[in-house]
Amino acid sequence: MLTLYNITQIIFLIITLPFLLAVVLLTPKYRLRTWKRLGFGLRSQIKHTKKEERKTIWIHALSVGEVTSALALISGVRNRFPEAFLVFSTSTSSGAKVAEQLMADHADILIPFPLDILPVTAFFIKLIQPDLFILVETDFWPNILTCLQRKKIPVMLVNGRISHKSMASYRRFAFFFRPLFQTFHHLCMQTETDRVRMIDLGVPEDRVLTLGNLKFDTPLITASSTLQEEPMVLPDDSLLLIAGSTHKGEEEIILSAYVRLRTAYPNLFLIIAPRDISRGKEIQELARTKGITVSCRSDKTEHSQRLLVLDTIGELAGCYRFADIAFVGGSLRHKGGHNPIEPAVMGAPVLFGPHMEDFAEISQDLLTAGGAIRVGGEESLFQAADTWLSDVRLRKEAGLAALKCVENQQGVIERHLQLIQAIL
Repeated sequence: MLTLYNITQIIFLIITLPFLLAVVLLTPKYRLRTWKRLGFGLRSQIKHTKKEERKTIWIHALSVGEVTSALALISGVRNRFPEAFLVFSTSTSSGAKVAEQLMADHADILIPFPLDILPVTAFFIKLIQPDLFILVETDFWPNILTCLQRKKIPVMLVNGRISHKSMASYRRFAFFFRPLFQTFHHLCMQTETDRVRMIDLGVPEDRVLTLGNLKFDTPLITASSTLQEEPMVLPDDSLLLIAGSTHKGEEEIILSAYVRLRTAYPNLFLIIAPRDISRGKEIQELARTKGITVSCRSDKTEHSQRLLVLDTIGELAGCYRFADIAFVGGSLRHKGGHNPIEPAVMGAPVLFGPHMEDFAEISQDLLTAGGAIRVGGEESLFQAADTWLSDVRLRKEAGLAALKCVENQQGVIERHLQLIQAIL
């Protein structure tokens, strides 16, 4: 499989090299990062920071969500292994920006993840010389994983999950993914369902563990770094609804429900944080067609309008502390939903749609605890929000139930640290 992968890669690079070079050279955001992903500058970066006798732990997170998930883990690793040399890598530029904000106090160096070209991955491993490689959630690349395995470097997956949709893809391309999963010493899954699915894919049972979702503990770390001021101008008696990680088609439903709610609750304000922040202006225009005054967070102005579009990276989790009600996006459309733990741990009662497949267990736990309500569209969203907005006691009880639901499942980091200690 690896030979075929590399032959295909070489053919692809030969065919597309002129185009790829043009894109890299002409696009500033790719230019520097691509050179770094090829290893330029890595030697001097490591030389100036690493001491030979230190254990080296390399933690990799794909993008923003995975970086946030990794925060509590790397903080715990730093506290448990203060002498360790910690390398933290990301694959995307947005992930790198968040890593610079969150990881600077924990990691010794922050680097881009190497391009999965055999000589490049071998070069990174040779320079970093990790004693342990930890992959957060996803980003499976054949060359890096195989090189680590051949060097007898333990590889550990943390916060692993397999949705129903992903399972179908993994089965369809089992010839590709099964060898990748076999390179891991331990695969630490979020839920028992994830564990069973990984075993069904052919991974030896003794390598697959259920250690829980890192984000149960992550909010405790991020609480101290949440926004200290409200992201928009809010009167003292105001109410705030936050819709986080929304997708195209969901904002129309949310805005329509909001217009109706505002009639009954004129002091109700709204924040919409689209999953794709480039859609900020699009949502702004949609709101104006409904007569809603709106501004974008990226605009350097005082945000005194009724609606704020949060078109920035890394601020959503911090905003939830100001929410009276939170809606989790990706759930009214077939997107699998997004993480409901972030608003729940801030004590916000949670609304989400019927499509929470990627977070099925925690969403069901929140429903059972009374900390969440499932909605199906504009009418049920309006009714559920109205129920909580009209009764302060009910709203606070639901928020407390959501918080306790998360608190009851904490301790995930300690279980991971014990495993890391056993490996090292």
